[in-house]
Amino acid sequence: MPVVRESATACAGRLKLMAFDVDGVLTDGSLFYTDDGVEIKAFNTLDGHGLKMLQQAGVTVAIITGRRARCVELRASNLGIGYLFQGVDNKLAVMNSLLVELGLTADVAGYMGDDLPDLPLMSACGFSATPGDGHALVQSHASLIATRWGGRGAVREVCEFILEAQDKLAAVLAPYLPVVER
Repeated sequence: MPVVRESATACAGRLKLMAFDVDGVLTDGSLFYTDDGVEIKAFNTLDGHGLKMLQQAGVTVAIITGRRARCVELRASNLGIGYLFQGVDNKLAVMNSLLVELGLTADVAGYMGDDLPDLPLMSACGFSATPGDGHALVQSHASLIATRWGGRGAVREVCEFILEAQDKLAAVLAPYLPVVER
């Protein structure tokens, strides 16, 4: 069972924008380099489909990350994520600019991070989440602590939590369920 803070469901129910970190959230945090210095990351398909379902339900998805890698750009493009911010030193400033661009306020925004640089942004948002292996201090400030780990389905778990809080999960899952003839 995920750890859910008292107001997490209500806050997730209002979300219009959900942003995610990459290393330790969309991946397990491991960094692989080829001999040519190209950075490689492994992404989980469960997480990817969760992000697609969130977008399908009308929640804007963004990626805000401190590192920069071509593979993240490719993954975001593959998932139809138009708001990608890499090499970010001040994640909160980027989120504030995005909120202005979208005409939203922080109470309808969320962020999923796993480590200390994510805390200022997580604390400013109406909803925050972290994987089950997120840093202990980050976990103590998160609205939701997933049972799954970063890069291992934690993002999917959070996406489904948000969809359930917005009463949209059943509708998003319906096309995948078998039709029962009577």
